[in-house]
Amino acid sequence: MSELTDIIIQQNHIGSVIRQAEVPEDSDEEDPDEVFGFISLLNLTERKGVQCVEQVKDLVLSQCAKCCPHSVAEQLEKTLNDTSKPVGLLLSERFINVPPQIALPLHKQLLEEMAEAQRTNKPSGKCHYCLMICKTCKEAKRTVPGRGAPPNEEPMFANAEEEFFYEQAVVKFNYSVQEEADSCLTGRWSFDDVPMKPYRTVVLIPMDRMGAIMDKLKEYLTV
Repeated sequence: MSELTDIIIQQNHIGSVIRQAEVPEDSDEEDPDEVFGFISLLNLTERKGVQCVEQVKDLVLSQCAKCCPHSVAEQLEKTLNDTSKPVGLLLSERFINVPPQIALPLHKQLLEEMAEAQRTNKPSGKCHYCLMICKTCKEAKRTVPGRGAPPNEEPMFANAEEEFFYEQAVVKFNYSVQEEADSCLTGRWSFDDVPMKPYRTVVLIPMDRMGAIMDKLKEYLTV
């Protein structure tokens, strides 16, 4: 994880962080430079052979092999290993109380930075696909069968805007992280008294579908 963090920090021409614009001098804030979220993109194809990148690819491929038909796992492996069509890992995290409206300017800025990086031949500029590993949750299966409606199998996204990426994905699957989940998404979560279980949802989106995704973001997230 530290190696991945170092690469993202060094790649200072792409990505943004969310900080408080101004902190009053009499504020109780201990750290005026505290980061509330970030967005970045790492070109997995350009970084082929780097240990942390290979670990990400191995994780995604192993989970896909467990959850998906062989044809889907084969398609994903072929895509990740095709050097002629680079794949970028899109990373987006923020505190849960940061409103989703922040996603629109963040993604818009990221696409502009990628275009500039491609124009100036800098890393992570050229990507044919975008890979995301999203924090999601699903309704837990009921311990007493036959009571109430069956659980909803569709994932619910911690970052609401990621549902629009999910809709445009050519490969998508979910895997449970119940055993290693953090406190943000655990089995104790509930909506309307419905217990939830934490998952990760992997999506692979062609970059030529980003226009449709941005249109959705503008429609639903414009203040």
